[in-house]
Amino acid sequence: MINLISFILGFVCIVIVIVGIFPFLGWVNWIAVGISLIGIVLGFIAAKDSGRNLNLVVLIVALFRLAIGGGII
Repeated sequence: MINLISFILGFVCIVIVIVGIFPFLGWVNWIAVGISLIGIVLGFIAAKDSGRNLNLVVLIVALFRLAIGGGII
């Protein structure tokens, strides 16, 4: 059950990161980083690894986009 919640948080973060890819919406990735960190913590508690792995990938993509845009743009 906890893995399912982590997986759902990962999918929500994917949508947020896709929106944050567009110019001048990079600040939205900060929201995705926060939510994906919660998903990672829940993924570590769960018995399965799929939710945690999804959130790790989303976190890496969001941080990469923030690094390209300088953290805001």
